[in-house]
Parts: sequence; C-alpha cells; structure tokens
Amino acid sequence: MLEKWTRGAVRNRFAIIATWFVLGIFGFLGASQLDGLLTTSLTVPGSQSAQADEILTNSYHENVEGSFTVLYKFRNATDTEIQSFKHSIDVAASSIATAKVTQSRALGGYLYANIGTSFNLSEAAKFTPQLRIALAHQGLNEAMVTGPPAIKYDVTPVLSSDLKRGELIAVLLALVLLILMLGFSWAVVVPFIFAGATISLTLGIVYLLAHRFLMVLYVPNIIELIGLGLAIDYSLVIVHRFRRERMQDSVQSVEDAIVRTMQTSGRTVVLSGASVAIGLTVLLFIPVPFIRSLGTAGVVVPLVSIFCALTLQPALLSFLGKNEVIPFGFKGLMSRRDLTTGLMARIAHFVIRKPIAVALASLATLGLIASSLLWLQVTPSSLTALPANLESSKALTMVTSRIGPGIITPTQIIIDLGSPGLATTDSVKTARISLAKVILKNPEAFTVATDESSAYVDETGQFIRLFVIGQHALGEEQSKNFVDQLRTTYLPQANFGENSTIYLAGAPAQGQDLLNKIGTSFPWIIVITLLITYLILLRSFGSLILPLKAIFMDLISIAVAYGSMVLVFKSGIGSSVLGTYQLDQIEVWVLVFLFVVLFGLSMDYEVFIVSRMKEAKDRGATNNEAIVEGLSHTGGVVTSAAVILVGALSGLVFGHFAGLQELGVGLGLGILVDATIIRCLLLPSVMVLLGKWNWWMPTSIAQRVKGKASPLSQ
Repeated sequence: MLEKWTRGAVRNRFAIIATWFVLGIFGFLGASQLDGLLTTSLTVPGSQSAQADEILTNSYHENVEGSFTVLYKFRNATDTEIQSFKHSIDVAASSIATAKVTQSRALGGYLYANIGTSFNLSEAAKFTPQLRIALAHQGLNEAMVTGPPAIKYDVTPVLSSDLKRGELIAVLLALVLLILMLGFSWAVVVPFIFAGATISLTLGIVYLLAHRFLMVLYVPNIIELIGLGLAIDYSLVIVHRFRRERMQDSVQSVEDAIVRTMQTSGRTVVLSGASVAIGLTVLLFIPVPFIRSLGTAGVVVPLVSIFCALTLQPALLSFLGKNEVIPFGFKGLMSRRDLTTGLMARIAHFVIRKPIAVALASLATLGLIASSLLWLQVTPSSLTALPANLESSKALTMVTSRIGPGIITPTQIIIDLGSPGLATTDSVKTARISLAKVILKNPEAFTVATDESSAYVDETGQFIRLFVIGQHALGEEQSKNFVDQLRTTYLPQANFGENSTIYLAGAPAQGQDLLNKIGTSFPWIIVITLLITYLILLRSFGSLILPLKAIFMDLISIAVAYGSMVLVFKSGIGSSVLGTYQLDQIEVWVLVFLFVVLFGLSMDYEVFIVSRMKEAKDRGATNNEAIVEGLSHTGGVVTSAAVILVGALSGLVFGHFAGLQELGVGLGLGILVDATIIRCLLLPSVMVLLGKWNWWMPTSIAQRVKGKASPLSQ
C-alpha cells in the first residue's frame, strides 16, 4: 500500500506541491488572527472555584479573569485627597462598560484598587490602553495598571517578539547543522520546506479549533518551535535514507529509491509520529481546558507532519533526483559510504566490549541528575517571572515589594444564603464579621475586605462575598496551604444558616483546584501512556523485552529532564549563562506537557535505532551485529536530529516567560541526554547484556499480535 501511495505522490508531485502552497496560505492567514482567541484560564470545569465563577458572572456580572488592579503612589496626601484619588479611579473605571471598583485601599503611600468587569480575559485585555488613558485624564498620570488582562495585553507582543527571535535562532542553528550533515546541497532546503508547510497548516487548523475550544497563550510558540524541530527531524531521517539508497544502488531509478526510502524510513516516521500523537492524545482526557488545549495543539503537529511526510516529502525528493549535491561542494558528514568505520560504529564496538561498565557509568550519571527531582515543587502558574520593562510587570513588582503579592490575586469567599433578601439581616452580618475576624488571625492573611455595599452584596441580596488577600503570591506553598485551610477549617465553622453554601473563587482557589485535578488525573495518564506504548512497540519490535526496555529508558529521560529543571531554576546552575529566572517552583502544566512530548520523542529515537537493528536481525545478523548496524546507520542521524530539535527549543529558553523557559530547558536537556547517553551508550549496552532475550516473543503472543515468534519460543 505504501509503495502504491508513494508512486502516486511522485507522479502527481506538481499537484501536491500546488495543494500544499494553498494550504500554507490558509495557515498563514489563520495564524495572523490567532492571538485574539488565546487565553491563560486555569478554570477546572465542575470544581468549586468554577461554580463560584458562575455566581460571579450571573449575580455580580464579573469575570475573575477580567479584573484589573490599579496602583497609584501618592506623597503626604490627606484623607480628603485620598478620597479624591479613589473617586478618580471610579470615574476612570466607568469608561469601560460593566467595569466597577470592587475594592480600594490606601497602604504605605500607595493606593490600590481592584476593578472588576464582565469580560473574559481576551476581551478585557483590549480595554487596557483605554483604562490607562482614562486614569491619565483624571490626573493620575503615574497610576499603573496590572492584573491578568493588562498582563496579557502587555505580554502578547513580547511573546510574538520572542517567537520571532526564537525562530531565527532555531532556523540558523538548523541551517548550520544541516549543512554539516548534508553538505552544500539542495537536500538542505527540503527539511525547511517540510517544516514551513507543517507549521503553517498546524497553525491554520488550531485557528479553526480555537473558535470551538479554549487555546492558551503559549500555543503558537510551542507549535512553531517544537513543530520546527520535529518536522526537520522527520524530513532529515527521510532525506538521509534517500541518500543512502542512491549511494548503495545508483542503477535504480529515482522513483524506486524514493519508494524504498518511504517503505523504510518513511514507515518509521509514520510510526514515530503516531506514537507522539497518541502520547499527546492522553492529555485530552485530563478535564482541564488549559491542559487539553496543549494536547490538542500538540496532537495536530505530528499528525500534520505525517501527512506532510506521505505527500510533500516524496514530491520534493523527486525533484532532487541524481544531482542533489552541488559539484565541488562540501558533501557533509553523512555522505560517507562506509558507515561501519564511523564514530557510531566505534562506539558500538566499544560498548560491546565493555557493556557492564558502560551501563553502570551511564546509569550513575543519569541518576545523579535525576535525583534533583526530589526537591521539585510545583505551582499552577507564575506571575512574578515576567519581562521587567512592562508596565503591568513594574506594577506587579511594586505591589509585591511594597504592599504584598496577594493583592493581585485575591481569594473571594462567596456565600449563597439560599434565598433573596437575607444579606443585610443581623444574623448574616454577625456571621460575616465573625468569619472575617477568624480569618485575620491566620498569619497568612494580609487583609479581609467586606461590607454591605453593592461591591460585596449582589442586587438580589442572596449572595455576599469577602475578599481575602494573602501574604504570599499565587502558587507559593504558603498560599496553597492557606486555600486548603480556608476550605477545611474556616469555612465549615461559618454559620450563615442551614440553606447556605460557601464557595471559594479567585486565582488561588482556581490554582489549587488545578493542582488537585492534575494530581488525580496525571498518574492515570502515565499508566495509559505506558500501556499504549508497550502495545505499539510489541507489535513493531516483535519482542516482549524490547518495549519494556524502551519504556524504562524513556522514564529515565523524563526523570533527567525534571531534575535538570530543578538544577537550573531552583539551584541556579547555568542560569546566568542561559539567562533564565531563578524560581522555587515549576509550573505544573510544564511537567505534564513535557512528560508526554519527551516520552513520545524518546520513543521516536528508540524506534529509529531499534527498527534498523530489527532489519538486520530479520536478515539473519547476530544480536551484536544488529546492534552495530543499527547504531552505526541511525545513531548519527538520531543525534543530529536531537541537536536540531534542541536548537529549536533554545528559542523558548531565550524568551522572557518562565513557563516557556522551563519547557525549553527541561525538554532540550532531556532530548539531548536521551539521544546521546541513553540511545548511544545505555541502549546498546543493555541490549548486549540481554543478548538473545532482546528478541524473545512466545508463539502464542506472536499469533495474536501478528508478529514473528522468537526462535527462543520454538
């Protein structure tokens, strides 16, 4: 089937290229409109905080994500002047439809005010410049605006700038590496065309999906940089095999060489892309829109890459023909005909001679790095690690240092009294004041704001709320513990009547619900991923042992990636060189997304190398001969592809956002270690030690999975 498909792609290459050109234009147009559809929502559907958000929307006409914080510094102001400042902020807020000041307070020479709106994050962000202008018109020229909408408004162009710089770095690194590997050749152009087509169509598809599903702010950066590396990797594997086919049999036609290439490396790319896609699919089963959006975007990248590999790649290869190397040019490190004497072959022979020493040394090195994950702490998100030159970031820093970080993300206690008109009764007033006093005794409580004004009591009198501001920032351990204490200790003791129900809203409550949901879902995701991967590799390798070995090594790669993030961001090792933030915690979405992506990519490298070993074994080679052939023919390609992908990920590291930096460092170092120490040293050493048991497959199981039984079972 693959032969027939490939010959059709070669013979219809002009139509295929024209079709991809149209798809590229569609993707470009969609990508240009994507920013306005992105969000940073941490909402967990069905959670207590999500229910509270619905009450805020329906009864208070507010959206938690659409709340601004205004900070104004004054000097030696009288009480009358402070009231005038507050009035000016009220007037400025009224310039935005549905906006109102929910609380304001003067502390230590600063006046801060929270302004609630009914808009979602993307809608509210558009009003940021209008609010800043309105404050200036009221004479508050030095007032600074922050909060989620202002932060989104300020960071969107920075994200775009980071993306462009990251793409430039990634493309230049990829170009240099491809020239080193392929030489001065038209073959160098093919992976870039492949990557451009893949990224463009992926962004176009995500643009359509964003109209139906939530998509987070980081999606374009992740798609473009991971997509660039992944697409170049896939294309490089196919181009390299095509070259080998042409070198080994110069008599066969170009079309036959392409067919043979697609039947081997093309099939491997399809299998690898499917493995990555399946791994990312499990994110769709975590009931958190933020995580699902990453999974949705992540799945589209390898699927589009597979589609591109099966259509555009054969068409492009057909144009290379016989003369794809420029005469008298540098032919590249991969152009040598005899791979049996190359570096990877020498490494393979060394490992075969000393398998135990190599395995122990590799495990000791990897274990040392991975051990750092014992100090890993997580946070739902980080607002402190933002570009310092943004107004919203400056205000955030000033609030954090002068007043307290909890002001930006207050927790709201919302009480449903069960019936309208009860909010102003004496019993409710007593219960409300009593609850506020009890909470204020907690050292983590900075202040509790509540009264009977319209900012705290809804228009029906059925709902009342309290604003609780903590001492620490969103996601810090003290903040997370405080939310748990509110839910388990303080709120159950409150007495607002038998028919009352109490909810927690706001970013701290959302964040804790997010951590709890991921904490219960993620272990199952890991189990499902391991099971699906084992079944796929069982069918592909025709062995019971090799899939287990592959999974074990993938888990080592992930542990190393997690440990490296702790070393860089928490311990500060290499942070001055990389220009990364120093943070106590890692954003939880990074750990989840990194797990499935790195697991899939690690499996990619495993499939590339072991598939070639299996080809040799099926031809009658011994176990050691198969190891040498597999590593010598694919080890260099895998390492080169990994270096290109790491180069692409460096664009994330050199950006300004903590979560993307964490992803870039963890994924980059994880991939680099996986493609070098694990695949070039640990993998062959373990396979040497396992010997004939590598290929063990009982006849009964082989018949069920339609594989070939191992000679050991016969």
